[in-house]
Amino acid sequence: MRQAKITRNTTETQIEVEIDLDGSGTYDVSTGIGFLDHMLEQLSRHSLIDLRLRAKGDLHIDAHHTTEDSGIAIGEAVRKALGDRKGITRYGHAYVPMDETLTRVALDISGRPYLVWKVEFTREQLGTIDTELFKEWFHAFAGAAGITLHVETLYGANSHHIVESCFKGLARALRTAVMLDERKLDAVPSTKGTLGGVAVDVAPPSGGAAV
Repeated sequence: MRQAKITRNTTETQIEVEIDLDGSGTYDVSTGIGFLDHMLEQLSRHSLIDLRLRAKGDLHIDAHHTTEDSGIAIGEAVRKALGDRKGITRYGHAYVPMDETLTRVALDISGRPYLVWKVEFTREQLGTIDTELFKEWFHAFAGAAGITLHVETLYGANSHHIVESCFKGLARALRTAVMLDERKLDAVPSTKGTLGGVAVDVAPPSGGAAV
């Protein structure tokens, strides 16, 4: 069973996450940030990964810690649920159109966390969350999950559409990458024989890639 439960408690946030990689896309999400909840629900529904998340954070300060730490916790849960990664497809990609917006997401469950983020917004805030924090979420998720992740909005004008296409693109790419290949269930998809690696700080230079 490719399931995992993560509890992450700090002085800034208290988070519990449960996932099932072989689920049906059911979700039960509460972060205290309405727009972030909506995006995490999209992630679950379109990846078919069941997700339960409860987060309490220092929202009296701002949404930064809750946003970032939810990305870390979900990434850690994905990494744990993948286990030794035998049989997975490993790679996934998706193009997601949303009205005037088109976003491309590609990822590799490599064990080598790396983020390329080429996304620009036309608004500074959506609901109660600053749009700059979505980069922090993807950065945190990629690092904790051990995933090489490229996200690029090719064009778009509406910031809601831009963010949502990023999360839906991640969902569809992740759905493919975690899928089991019936032809190689007993093998790790790498000539090295392992897809390990340790999550490290992958903070990218502005607008570019990160090592």
